[in-house]
Amino acid sequence: MSTVTNRQSATPEVDDAESADSLAVASFLLGLPGLLLFNVILGPLAITLATLALVRGTRRRGRATLGLALGIASLAILAVTTATSHGVLMDFSS
Repeated sequence: MSTVTNRQSATPEVDDAESADSLAVASFLLGLPGLLLFNVILGPLAITLATLALVRGTRRRGRATLGLALGIASLAILAVTTATSHGVLMDFSS
């Protein structure tokens, strides 16, 4: 007689928590350089990853919230920069 353990029921919960934690860390790490570089790409990406991490129930809620705030701040910086330079981010005509 062999004993069979059912690991399939416990594995998805652990994988979901670990993937949500990874999403929270990724949102923070993408939101931080997004304040200065590639705001158009990194800002929305950080917001999306942070939202997914919070919806999936991450254990790193602070990091996900900080990633969300950094993503929003990077888009705000982009909007202010674009508005103050009249829609021109780089001027190569000089």
